[in-house]
Amino acid sequence: MTGGTGKTGRRVVARLRELGVETRAASRSGETPFDWADPTTWQAALDGVTAVYITPLDASPSPTPAFVEQAVASGVRRLVLLSARGVDVPGYFGPAYEDGGPHGEGERAVRASGVTWTILRPGWFSQNFSEGVFLDGVRDGELALPTGDGRAAFIDADDIADVAVAALTEDGHAGEEYGLSGPRALGIADVLDEIAKETGRRAAYVPVDASVFRAGLVADQGFTDQEAGLWTDALEPITTSREAPVLDGVRRALGREPRDFADFVRDAAARGVWG
Repeated sequence: MTGGTGKTGRRVVARLRELGVETRAASRSGETPFDWADPTTWQAALDGVTAVYITPLDASPSPTPAFVEQAVASGVRRLVLLSARGVDVPGYFGPAYEDGGPHGEGERAVRASGVTWTILRPGWFSQNFSEGVFLDGVRDGELALPTGDGRAAFIDADDIADVAVAALTEDGHAGEEYGLSGPRALGIADVLDEIAKETGRRAAYVPVDASVFRAGLVADQGFTDQEAGLWTDALEPITTSREAPVLDGVRRALGREPRDFADFVRDAAARGVWG
């Protein structure tokens, strides 16, 4: 699988190995070297493989179509693609991604592959607060974002991994497009309240204007104007609460409800991720 050391990839690897499934974890820093930017690394990851979990590169043009073509030519018969919520909604990610951007390219490639495929469309990950882009703000006691009073039904990466493993190893998931969310929508202030209840440490949510946020990414974090714009646009679905509706993909794929955000917080706090 690609992205074998990433948020979902390493969880998928662990689950497959617990099931006794021979698994190859491919990534730039993993046991099988793999670099989306270097197609010469792809074949070693594909040799002898019959099913692939694809965590694509967020770049345009996307390398996913070329990888899918090579995977099928190498004998892969099942593809599970990590896409994103809203790919099928024009303009969901802003004007730069009217056609779904790189994720849309990837989806079109797996549908046209001629082999069994499943598409996962998760929204924002709960783990962004414990091992991702929001972690430093939570730890530092202030999280400044241009999301206003918007809400999102954050999805636990463990649920994404469980759905991916089911799609890789079981029948009944061919041709499915699973929209994945948590069981309830939360605003950023609500998220920080949940963390404070468990840890006793409260971080403040500071709503900021999108233009101020974008300028800060450039001035303080070294983003290019384009990168800052894309990152700001990526938060727009939270700002507008387009991420708030609860989706049924976890229930359809696994026959159970998704994990609640409070369960994620409890487990993360027990590991001491917030200090």
